[in-house]
Amino acid sequence: MPVAIITGASKGLGRALGAALAERGWDLVLDARTAPVLEETAGALSAYGTRVEALAGDVTDAGHRADLVAAARKLGGLDLLVNNASALGAEPLVRLDELPLEGLRRALEVNVVAALGLVQEGLPLLRASSAGTVITVSSDAAAEAYETWGGYGASKAALDHLAAVLGEEEPGLRVWAVDPGDMATDLYAAAVPDDDDPRPAPESVVPALLRLLDERPASGRYGAPSLLEER
Repeated sequence: MPVAIITGASKGLGRALGAALAERGWDLVLDARTAPVLEETAGALSAYGTRVEALAGDVTDAGHRADLVAAARKLGGLDLLVNNASALGAEPLVRLDELPLEGLRRALEVNVVAALGLVQEGLPLLRASSAGTVITVSSDAAAEAYETWGGYGASKAALDHLAAVLGEEEPGLRVWAVDPGDMATDLYAAAVPDDDDPRPAPESVVPALLRLLDERPASGRYGAPSLLEER
C-alpha cells in the first residue's frame, strides 16, 4: 500500500485529503498539534481499513519531524508528503505596520523552515518510491497583494519558491505547490473572523489533489479551481 504523511491533518483540508486517500487504500501518518482532535480523526480514517499513525506535535520540532518519517518507514516507505500545516503570523490578520515580528517568524518557521525540514527528512524514502511526491499547500496570497495578508502571503511565496527549486533539483519526484482557493476552515476563520461570506468546504478541493495524483503532471504550481474547472 502507498504511504502518505499529511501535516495539519486533524481538520480541514488535511483531514479531507486523508479520508480520500484512506478510501483509496493508502496508509497514513497524520500530524497535528492537538492530540485529542488528531486521535479522533485517526480513528475515523482507520474505519476505511487502512493503517493510520497519529503523531501529535509541532512541525517546527526536528525530533517530531523525524518521528513522522520514522512512522512512515515502519509502514513501508513514503510515497507522498503533504506540507499542509500553516501558521498565520497574527490572528486575526493585521496590516504590516502592526504585524508582530515574532508572529512573522512563527509563520516563516512553520510554513517554510519546517516544511523544508520535513522534506529533507523524508527525501531518502521519497527518492526510493516509484511515485515519490511532495505537495505544498499554497495560497493565492502568495501571488497576489491583499491587505493584512502580507506576512502569511510572504511565507507562502517563499514556500512556493522552495517547491519550484525542489522540483528542479529532484527530477525523479513530482513536487506540486497547490493553491486550494477559498475554503471554510478554522485557519480562515481565525484570519478574518468578521467575514461571513460562505466559503467552499475543504472536501470540495480534494478532487483537484486526487487529479494531480492520478495524472501526475510536471512539477509546478497549480490552482485547485482551475483543475476542477478543466474536468
